[in-house]
Amino acid sequence: MIRSIASSLSVAATVASLCALSPSVSQAASIGEANTTIFGPKVYVFDPTMPAADITGVANTIYAGLESNEFSSNRYALLFKPGSYNVTFNVGFYTHVAGLGQNPDNVTINGGVNVNADWDNGNATRNFWRALENFAVVPSNGQTQIAVSQAAPLRRLHIKGELHLFDFDNNWNAGWASGGFLADSLVDGLVVPASQQQWFSRNSKWGGWNNAVWNMVFVGSNNTPAATFPEPPYTVIDRTPVIREKPYLYITNSGQYAVFVPALQTNTQGISWANGSTPGQSFSIDQFHIARPETATAATLNTALSQGKHLLFTPGIYHLSDTLRVNNPNTVVLGIGLATLIPDTGKAAMAIADVAGVKVAGLTFDAGPVNSPTILEVGPTGASANNSANPISLHDITVRTGGASVGRYDVGVKINSNYVIGDHFWLWRADHGAGAAWTTNVSKNGLVVNGANVTLYGVFNEHHNEYQTIWNGNGGRLYFYQSEIPYDVPNQPVWMSKNGTVNGWASYKVADSVTSHEAWGLGVYSYFRDAPVKLNSAIEVPNVAGVKLHSMTTIWLNGVAGSEITHIVNNLGGRVYGNTPAGAMRQTLTEYAGTGAGDTQAPTAPSGLTATAVSSSQINLSWTASTDNVGVSGYDIYRAGALVGSSATASYSDTGLTGSTVYSYTVRAKDAAGNVSAASSSASATTQPGGSTGAALVRTGWTATSSPTSGEPASALLDGNMGSRWTTGVPMAPGQSITVDMKAAKSFNKIVLDSTGSDADYARGYEVHVSNDGASWGSAIATGTGTGPVLTVTFTARSARYIRVTQTGTNSSWWSAREFNVYY
Repeated sequence: MIRSIASSLSVAATVASLCALSPSVSQAASIGEANTTIFGPKVYVFDPTMPAADITGVANTIYAGLESNEFSSNRYALLFKPGSYNVTFNVGFYTHVAGLGQNPDNVTINGGVNVNADWDNGNATRNFWRALENFAVVPSNGQTQIAVSQAAPLRRLHIKGELHLFDFDNNWNAGWASGGFLADSLVDGLVVPASQQQWFSRNSKWGGWNNAVWNMVFVGSNNTPAATFPEPPYTVIDRTPVIREKPYLYITNSGQYAVFVPALQTNTQGISWANGSTPGQSFSIDQFHIARPETATAATLNTALSQGKHLLFTPGIYHLSDTLRVNNPNTVVLGIGLATLIPDTGKAAMAIADVAGVKVAGLTFDAGPVNSPTILEVGPTGASANNSANPISLHDITVRTGGASVGRYDVGVKINSNYVIGDHFWLWRADHGAGAAWTTNVSKNGLVVNGANVTLYGVFNEHHNEYQTIWNGNGGRLYFYQSEIPYDVPNQPVWMSKNGTVNGWASYKVADSVTSHEAWGLGVYSYFRDAPVKLNSAIEVPNVAGVKLHSMTTIWLNGVAGSEITHIVNNLGGRVYGNTPAGAMRQTLTEYAGTGAGDTQAPTAPSGLTATAVSSSQINLSWTASTDNVGVSGYDIYRAGALVGSSATASYSDTGLTGSTVYSYTVRAKDAAGNVSAASSSASATTQPGGSTGAALVRTGWTATSSPTSGEPASALLDGNMGSRWTTGVPMAPGQSITVDMKAAKSFNKIVLDSTGSDADYARGYEVHVSNDGASWGSAIATGTGTGPVLTVTFTARSARYIRVTQTGTNSSWWSAREFNVYY
């Protein structure tokens, strides 16, 4: 009997699946067949022959569970086969609504598909994580309401009426929204943003555009408003220089599932389907490995990729024990239903090789509990291929740090390959939800671009602990940027850039080495919720002729009295610091063009230099930091007039000295443009008597461990490679430790822990213990407080096999180092 029932169910499922593949089946379909397809139970495939009330019932049931559940673990895709539907429903969190036609007008919904903000009294600033694409809607009241903010892309839509991008509160005031992204879409009537703070539209067309608030950018679109930034704040770029529209799932004329990959296009204007089907290539579904969250593992997914399969992620959460490696050119990785990937073991979630034509679309990445150096890596370090004819493209990519779960990483998206196209990112360090705290959900940077000639559209990047965006590659182009700097900075001293000399970390940082870069429509907002913190400049770029910025604004959303963004770009532009007057809340700058003259102002001379002998071979120097019109990049240290070293901070340890000897020092500050200050006043000290510096011991066979561990292991301390480093992966706290096993007893009288390269990561306090058995440690042989990136500790000569350095200080920076050396 059991076997008979199972067989019957199997046959029924097979028939239902076949029906789902064949829109031409004449027999009326049952709503029970909607979630029995090859995509699993969280994907509903609706047929126009299904009762409209049943379709509405399914959609409303899903909405009831997800209207206000912003950190739900549920995910759904509601897919409509070609045809006409008489339904009206709302779209909540983690819901993807899409038509399965080749073109938007193949699926028509008569009634309405709407997003409201009733759950928060009309405030749509948290209406994230949903998607609408590839269908036409005929709204019964003439208006489609899609009140959304970040991570809610609207693509390939035909709105046969007006499109309203906001909602009303209970008193009929327009509630705030903080969106958004519209691409390859047609709106027959008026678009009404109302209270939308900012919006990005690409390759779209509408009957009219009603208004703007702070920053609205139009690229390659028809019937746009005139370019009038800053009032109204419209920025218009006539044509889209290079784009590949997002791949999408559809049903072919023969009734089979397939994925359509639009072709690469240049210098476009308007919708891609205006004169027929979007140009591109179709891939049958049997070329895809269909991933289901209940069965997929990193191993099975990597096996499919290695076999030349494309990947289609169905709705759900995927925990990964290893990096997904996309190594084959032209691979398509497509997520539906807000599929979410989480790296659990401190590795990258996905790494794309430096190969042509890879497309990754529709994926959310959540940071895992163990720090990952990168979440999504596009090309390896040093990537150099010229893929301009067939670039890698990324579409609708979200990276989250915290919110749904506690997580952390160094960099969200790192782009190393050249000519990459990015089409809508939201890179969000959570300001609320699980783990949302300054030292808990740590992410240093949302986006790092190392590749050349990278083009990005619609970048939303928010709340990371340091620079939100770092752009190191030449030839970069950015169209629209929205960024809130972190809310939760606890105090000014922990949030200082350029070696502690400049208030805050700019949101948008173009490296000093870049000679060509252009960006349009940049908005940087502040809400310093917890302390009176200042950011010197929202944007920092090199002052060279090839760098141009258009339409910039800073906004003071709210914050503790005394907080501010002091300048817009490179110390230019007024400060924002309060709600009134209007100029205190919003400042704008229409154009910035590097002059090529560069920075010619030298830093001030260091002051207050002191020299302290700490051993027979070491003198520690410290001084008061210099100031500079742009920023101090470092200091040169002179002994008796000869250069002996450099430091990125206001301290330096001079080692290798002779006992009972007087040494005299001066220090000069320098900036990134090569300007050098006058010398400081001199300071002298006499080394202590006796002692020996010796040479570093050979470390062959040595091993190192640490507590805690991270994705950057302690073995990096002994590998002789200054390009690698060890880190705790968490902020400094008492009890963290490094243990080095020299495999045999050695005599030694000095250790050096080198943290350069991430100069704030030195131990704020330390104890050194030694042991011969790794179990009995005795009393500390040395204690102290770190003062700079190179920690040098000398002591009376010891003989032991094991050395342990224990952290006794506290700091928001992680404890990390490049190398650990032992001397005698």
